Amino acid sequence: MPLGKRELARIERRLITTLTEACETAKGEIIGFAWLTHIADLNALAETLTVIWVFETLADRKLALVDAKARIFELTSIALNDANIYLIPSDHSVRFDSEEECQRTHGGDWKIRLTQSRVAKGG
Repeated sequence: MPLGKRELARIERRLITTLTEACETAKGEIIGFAWLTHIADLNALAETLTVIWVFETLADRKLALVDAKARIFELTSIALNDANIYLIPSDHSVRFDSEEECQRTHGGDWKIRLTQSRVAKGG
């Protein structure tokens, strides 16, 4: 049976809280990291959840893929577990992007960019 609106809202709030904690931790640890967001159909969370980690520049994003990918996956895993979402982060569910790339390709319009899902895969 599908979850009701109230339960879906509760899941979303819990996920936002735990991802915010991961974001704040990452800001202190990962060079060039700016913010993160997520996209998902809450009725099919395990199949559709994508956490997007956004960096200031393309160079910062590329460096993070080499130096901080494991830590980003760890922070994502902690956030998901704390939100009672049992999904192992993977290249499918964790993506990397940058402010620089969004500005260049979408004029800084993140809403369009995220809708078109043109963020780099985790690997």
